Amino acid sequence: MKQTRGFAVAVAVTTILTVAPDVQARGTIPSEADAEVTFTNTGHGVRCGDTLTTNTLLSHDLNCPSSAPFALQIDGDGIVLDLGGHTIRRTGPANNDSQGIVIARGRMVRNGTVQGFGRGVTTTDSANLPSVRLHKLALLDNTAGVHNNNYANFLITDCRLSGNNIGLSSEFDASNGSFDVRSSVFTHNGIAMFADFHDIDALDSTFTSNGRVFYCWQGVMRFRSSTIAWNDAVGTIPNDGDGPRFCSEMRFENTLIANNAAFAQATLPVWQPFKLSMIDSLVVHNGTGLQASTLSVYIDGNTFHDNASGLTLADREGFPTGPMTGIVRGNQFLANDGDGLRVQPPSTPSVINNLALNNTGFGIYAPTAYDGGGNVARNNTAGNCVGIVCATY
Repeated sequence: MKQTRGFAVAVAVTTILTVAPDVQARGTIPSEADAEVTFTNTGHGVRCGDTLTTNTLLSHDLNCPSSAPFALQIDGDGIVLDLGGHTIRRTGPANNDSQGIVIARGRMVRNGTVQGFGRGVTTTDSANLPSVRLHKLALLDNTAGVHNNNYANFLITDCRLSGNNIGLSSEFDASNGSFDVRSSVFTHNGIAMFADFHDIDALDSTFTSNGRVFYCWQGVMRFRSSTIAWNDAVGTIPNDGDGPRFCSEMRFENTLIANNAAFAQATLPVWQPFKLSMIDSLVVHNGTGLQASTLSVYIDGNTFHDNASGLTLADREGFPTGPMTGIVRGNQFLANDGDGLRVQPPSTPSVINNLALNNTGFGIYAPTAYDGGGNVARNNTAGNCVGIVCATY
């Protein structure tokens, strides 16, 4: 990957990553998750395989065999399982069917570690949970860190997911719901978050050193005030063709995307959501450019600096069809290898008030785009603008 030229990225990235785990998510109240609970079960007698029906405070680590149906199950309306800082760990050979904490009914699991299971925390196949919270959990080295087996809306706060094959996952063709992720850290996972008939919203969270940060197969994915850095790939958004699945929207707001080896995996290099939105985000020093084929875009106020290529937009193939529309406004495309902004014909977004400087390809290449005016380009190696009129200052 290239060395960053004339841009103080290292300091910015380091600062954000340093403070990320301790940042309290906007709109959350610390005392809500840490509130005192009356524990009718103090946990001294809890053993592997138990089903808990009252609030429980665990008093010791549990080392549970992978052959057991689960380490613990919680099955009571509104109950809390507090691990008390302890670890629930799989023993014996790896088993993708092993389960750590199974939630049939319950309100919250908090304060501890779940390690080495096929599914670290999972709902049952009959669970219908309007809201369940995971707070201050470390979900380590599981096949799936958190798994939704039926219908559940998860609120995940101040958690760490590391070493899992998939951080957040769901049952194929048998579940739907949401993952609301706040102030959490995902690192060294194969895929941090997989959206299949689920919506995922990540706020104030950090994603580093993962194979892929996301796979958006069906649903909406949103990153807000988050950091995506040093991953092998940012994500995958396939086109299911005539199939039932589509990523409705991929959205970034005030997010840092830096030093990733690629935006997409080599076998699926183009993102293909119905809509791509990117607002006030910094995209810097990535090993590829961002390629997206979509129905509509809203790209506003972003900076693309020193990437292996800039931003390439094109029409999405298949149903529904038609030239891509939307707005590309107020962005800066600076010192990228290749074009700063490329809009492939016959796409027709409105290109307004963008700045393109020192790119090795064209500054702005947009033969069929609508020229909204105010675009500025200079010192681009292949030429400044194609298809729209750019001023030099």
